[in-house]
Amino acid sequence: MMSGIKCFNNFMKTLNNYMEFITNYFDGRNSSGFVEGFNNRVKVLKRRCYGLANITRLFQRIILDTTGLFRFAPGMA
Repeated sequence: MMSGIKCFNNFMKTLNNYMEFITNYFDGRNSSGFVEGFNNRVKVLKRRCYGLANITRLFQRIILDTTGLFRFAPGMA
């Protein structure tokens, strides 16, 4: 359907390219939100731990920051 309004051309192109993924979200509520959020947490943690010489400490911090209260202090969570 052509409306003659050119300002929506980029939007319509994007919509047509990703229509399957967009409809999958609305059909089954499938999204990668959890994974994106977890990746963001790890990136922030990497920035906070810049300069750590021991890789084991980095993984300990990842576990502590992602599951810390639930795992080590369940009464406080």
